[in-house]
Amino acid sequence: MVTLLWMGVSLLLLAQVGGALRNCHPGCRCEVESFGLFDSFSLTRVDCSGLGLGEAARPVPIPLDTAHLDLSSNAIRSLSAALLSGPGYTTLVSLDLSYNLIGAADADAFSRLRYLETLDLSNNALESLRDGCFAGLPLTEVDLSGNRLAELRLAVFSAKGQGGRPLSVDASGNQLTAVTRGAGGGAPELQSLTLAGNRLSAVPDALRGTGLRYLNLDANPVAEFGEGAFAGLGELTHLSLAGLEELRAVRPGAFRGLPNLQVLDLSGAPRLTELDPEVFGGLGALQELNLSRSGVASLPESILSHLPSLRSVTLGADVHCWKTQRQGQFHRQLGQAKSDQVLTCNVAAPAAVVL
Repeated sequence: MVTLLWMGVSLLLLAQVGGALRNCHPGCRCEVESFGLFDSFSLTRVDCSGLGLGEAARPVPIPLDTAHLDLSSNAIRSLSAALLSGPGYTTLVSLDLSYNLIGAADADAFSRLRYLETLDLSNNALESLRDGCFAGLPLTEVDLSGNRLAELRLAVFSAKGQGGRPLSVDASGNQLTAVTRGAGGGAPELQSLTLAGNRLSAVPDALRGTGLRYLNLDANPVAEFGEGAFAGLGELTHLSLAGLEELRAVRPGAFRGLPNLQVLDLSGAPRLTELDPEVFGGLGALQELNLSRSGVASLPESILSHLPSLRSVTLGADVHCWKTQRQGQFHRQLGQAKSDQVLTCNVAAPAAVVL
């Protein structure tokens, strides 16, 4: 009896999985993911990449319980609500539209995806996004890298200045020249924003007061960070400023007002040759500092007095430093705040690091 019952349950589960697989659109690949007590819940991951949907793309039929949909590499040129609608779309948690030819998205293109948390629009041809485009979506991650955006209005996340509270936005690889608030005002409370590979020459004023935890401004033509450059971003814990090849100066007080910052990446800035000790003022929580492949060959001898929480520093081509208790002369000392704490590095040549 037990054996028969077990066989019945197994057949039922196989029928559910098999049904999802049998209903998969030709050319797509469907995978059922079970979870919960006794695998009582299931979600379907559907990969419809590379189907060649083209300019006249229509909605691809997907299983009702689809949570993750991949529509990348399909030569899609525009997005509309009609394209992203139908059974299965309303339950989507993740949508991948990368590596298409998308040049425009209607304001209501994503309006029916009420559970969408992750959206990948990287490597397309987007030049702008309509205000309210992402309004009302519970977004935790948006990737807009590799597009042609000349401006990113934060109003794309709110409807006429109301609602819209995305938690993570990734706009790396675009050609942004500015990030501004929309006409409706009221920037959303972002937690993670990546603007790498754009044309930003300064920290966008529109980001101030957004509650960001992670900010990435890598590979932008920034020549200088002046005093108060990151004012209004006091919730930041991770700041990436890597690959700023035009960066020549970071002024004292540039990072003032970042009491929660734990990771600072200034690597890949060959024209940045020195850092005044006051540059690090206010970074009491900083634990990791990356200056590798930059022009900075030395550290202020008082660095630990400004960075009491610092654990590791990387600079030069392959110089790694870490905070230790004072132990004889086994390592070269770069700076110290207290008699029993020093930064020691994996270098022996005095010319490698000069105080």
